[in-house]
Amino acid sequence: MTENNETLVRTALQLALPLAILLIVLVLGFILRKFLFKHLSRLAQNTKSGLDDSVISAIKGPFIIWFLMLGIYIALQFSELPQNYVQIAGKILLVLGLFSAILVLANISSNLTNLYSSRWSRTLPGASLTQAVIRIIIFGVGFLVILNTLGIAITPVLATLGVGGLAVALALQDTLSNLFAGFHIVLNRIVRVGDYIKLDTGEEGYVTDINWRTTQVRMLPNNIILIPNAKLTQTNITNYYLPAKEMAVRINIGVHYNSDLQHVERITCEVAKEVMQEVPGGVPEFDPFIRYHTFGDSSIQFTVILRAREYVDQYIVKHEFIKRLHQRYAQNGIVIPYPIMAVNYSQEKTD
Repeated sequence: MTENNETLVRTALQLALPLAILLIVLVLGFILRKFLFKHLSRLAQNTKSGLDDSVISAIKGPFIIWFLMLGIYIALQFSELPQNYVQIAGKILLVLGLFSAILVLANISSNLTNLYSSRWSRTLPGASLTQAVIRIIIFGVGFLVILNTLGIAITPVLATLGVGGLAVALALQDTLSNLFAGFHIVLNRIVRVGDYIKLDTGEEGYVTDINWRTTQVRMLPNNIILIPNAKLTQTNITNYYLPAKEMAVRINIGVHYNSDLQHVERITCEVAKEVMQEVPGGVPEFDPFIRYHTFGDSSIQFTVILRAREYVDQYIVKHEFIKRLHQRYAQNGIVIPYPIMAVNYSQEKTD
């Protein structure tokens, strides 16, 4: 009985120091996490950049896990376990630490891509394809670092991946075609997330995402169409956001042949200027104008040129302009004739 008690006491003493070290490290981790992130969050509120917020949010989660692994590692050094077990456990903890750091770095890069692609949409392409590429690169480099840390030669692994990659490329030609087409779209900025585009097949809408296989377009009825990236690069596309969002709005009108054309031009331009100034979506600094161009069958036809801030704004601009112009024409006695065809009997009369 005495020997058993001595064994229990000896075991308890052996475990006491490692457990105490683990507990002390964890307590220090909690204290440091509380005060450090509280101070960092206060500093981040005083900055306009979102970089610090992204880094803080990505590190705050695994911070305690890192201290837990650190505590286990230090505790193992003061334990009486066999040295080979300690070394194996240390390598496992090192791999887990590296893997968690890779995850944090990937999350930070993804957050920064979202942040700066929304702020600098004209200089930085924003799409899930960009995020996926960045994450693949980070995980690939991290995997090689972990292998090197474990003492595994990287050169044979790279050679194996090269041979395997060739076989995969032959089997996934269509998928890779869409993948590289997506790279072409994103890097050359043919189409950007948020642009309003129209295909020669008639589909049109806002680009919501460009991923590794398809480009997603949200149509005005709020439906989503998926266009393979390879097909998108091979079709004719009208991008209504390039080179700028503002666009000309052309409206064709015809007035009676008896109309005073100078009077018609003055009234039409007055209404067009009012629309530009008062209707949301119009461009106030733009000076509208008209151009007569055709002697039609029943009217003298001309085109009014207005301007809208973006593609969908043209609808409200046209709506308000036609409504106001119809009222102003009626007040000023300007006639928009019905399409008619007159037959000159005296000219057509034959003997």
